[in-house]
Amino acid sequence: MQVAAAGENPFTPKGYAMRYWKKQISNDLPRPEFLFDKASPLSATQYAVFSKLASDQSSLSTQLPEFCSKANLLCFPDLSPSLEKHSDNANFAAYVGKNFTNYGTNRVGATDGFRSYSENENIVADTFRRYSRDSTGHRDKFTAYATDANVVDQTFNTYGTAATGGKGEFSNYNDQVNVPNLVFASYSDSGNGRVQSFTAYTGNANAGDQKFTSYGKNGNGAENEFTSYGNESNVMGSTFTNYGEKGNGANDTFTNYGTNTNVPENHFKNYGTQGNAATETFKNYRDQSNVGDDTFDSYGKASNAAKIGFVNYGQSFNEGTDKFTGYGKGSTGAETDFKIYGVNNTFKDYSKQGTKFSRYINESSAVVASLVSSGKKVNKWVVEPGKFFRESMLKTGTIMPMPDIRDKMPKRSFLPRLIVSKLPFSTSKLADLRRIFHAVDDSGSMTKMLTDTLAECERAPSPGETKQCVASIEDMIDFATSVLGRNVAARTTESTRGYNGEIKIGEVKGINGGKVTKSVSCHQSLFPYMLYYCHSVPKVRVYEADILDPKSESRINHGVAICHVDTSSWSPGHGAFISLGSAPGKIEVCHWIFENDLTWAIAD
Repeated sequence: MQVAAAGENPFTPKGYAMRYWKKQISNDLPRPEFLFDKASPLSATQYAVFSKLASDQSSLSTQLPEFCSKANLLCFPDLSPSLEKHSDNANFAAYVGKNFTNYGTNRVGATDGFRSYSENENIVADTFRRYSRDSTGHRDKFTAYATDANVVDQTFNTYGTAATGGKGEFSNYNDQVNVPNLVFASYSDSGNGRVQSFTAYTGNANAGDQKFTSYGKNGNGAENEFTSYGNESNVMGSTFTNYGEKGNGANDTFTNYGTNTNVPENHFKNYGTQGNAATETFKNYRDQSNVGDDTFDSYGKASNAAKIGFVNYGQSFNEGTDKFTGYGKGSTGAETDFKIYGVNNTFKDYSKQGTKFSRYINESSAVVASLVSSGKKVNKWVVEPGKFFRESMLKTGTIMPMPDIRDKMPKRSFLPRLIVSKLPFSTSKLADLRRIFHAVDDSGSMTKMLTDTLAECERAPSPGETKQCVASIEDMIDFATSVLGRNVAARTTESTRGYNGEIKIGEVKGINGGKVTKSVSCHQSLFPYMLYYCHSVPKVRVYEADILDPKSESRINHGVAICHVDTSSWSPGHGAFISLGSAPGKIEVCHWIFENDLTWAIAD
């Protein structure tokens, strides 16, 4: 930790926060630089102007774009549809932050390419309409749509609708995004003799919602391929509706829906419903996932002379709840084959004629055992190497894995305490808060962000816990000192160096002599302005440790770890017990303090 930059204007929000620290903290230990880097960047003049506007919330709302820009907040731009049309060959690269309308509509022949749409952006809000609609013999490629983006709110409407012939390729839609809210409607609906593929839809995504509606609906002689929907994602809610519905002579393949996900909530409706002479194959639905709640309705329902195959439904690594309704029900002359139907599932209303079940698993241990015996990779959501460890590991010379401790939150700043005090902050005033931040859509990302964070902040504390959501540095100082007193120090891990690799523990120092103590931990919450969820943590030991490269033994980082001595009130299903193989109250559990989180303790 280093001293924050000197010479700050004392009348800026950051200058005031620095003076407040000096006044409230009774020691001369260095301030945590990273925390003061998150202080409001408003100048003294801007601070005065926006403080006045905040007194009249409607006035602040009318100035939201400027307020968000000057104060470095997380806000979504207000985008209006574009009236542009593109009828010539096109090769777009690096397209960011606009709505796009009429791309390749009514094209005859030709090849269009669209690359790098809103890639590597912090806040993405855009709409794409009418891509290759009513085209003939048109080949189009869409590559890298908002990959590696953070906090994404997107809608994609009508891709290749009513197209004849040609070939459509869509690759990498929102891969490795954080907190997405995605809607994809009408992919190759009413297409005739068209070959289309969709690859990698929101793989490796974190905490969000997505909807995909109408893939190849009413198609004629179409060959559709959809690969990787929401794979390797964490806490995603997804809905996929109408895949190949009413298709004629279709050959559809859907591979990997929600594979290797953590706590998924997936709803898939109408796959190949009322198809004619179609061949439908669905592979790997929720395979190797960890818990969750999924439903699959109507697979090949009321189809005519269809060949239907479903491989690997819900072969979960750890039990979830799955419901599958309507497999081949009402079909005529259909041949249906269902292989490997997983654990803790409900299967209703399937065709009693022509349906074969190859394997039904009713014990989760059988799944785990088969994985272990086959040598397959253990589900990464169940155990992230190094995320939790025992206190005995914190000794010089130990080699251990370091988890991914990088900060995945969008970049934001605190608001000045005076402005925060004038803004609504409760579920009872959610409508006012939505109005200020232009959250007009009930299901949009901004509304969900506001609703979820307010609910967490208003949740009753756990037994023995004291908690508070803080939106300014001054509020954090006040909470920490109210719990621990004024002689405190704030600590965090120095950097992210060494993450996702092996590390060697160097010199270790126990804070307060390694004695059991109380601390205050603060973790970021997702909100338009910087907000931390701070809570007291009784009965812990806090450590600092040099982190070394295991080969060269050179120092690459300086870590802060906290060990929870009393875990008796933790859930038996907590990831720590899954990874360490124990139960509440039987062991202590340690973890590193992640980037931009911090823990407060009484100063040595």
